[in-house]
Amino acid sequence: MPPDTSTPAARLADLQLHERLLKAVDALAFAAPTPVQVAAIPVALAGRDLFAIAKTGRGKTAAFVLPLLARLLADDGKPIAPRSLIHSPTRELARQIGDDVTALG
Repeated sequence: MPPDTSTPAARLADLQLHERLLKAVDALAFAAPTPVQVAAIPVALAGRDLFAIAKTGRGKTAAFVLPLLARLLADDGKPIAPRSLIHSPTRELARQIGDDVTALG
């Protein structure tokens, strides 16, 4: 069952992200999570497949990159090996996604 997005999380911290990621998010001055982030992050954190559509600038990259990075941070400090494929239609967008991954990671 998809998460309830009728009342968006007030902060990304409410979405159960790893503390190290929350520090990176704070450093980047993210505001409240967007609707796509509220809907996608819990699904991705659970390790389920995800397909999301939203207009440009609505937070899609963070919606899938934050859970991906969170799954890399195991509780005992040993990384786990998630499988993911980030498909980008252009090199320019691929670079932007890479920059976002670097900034958040």
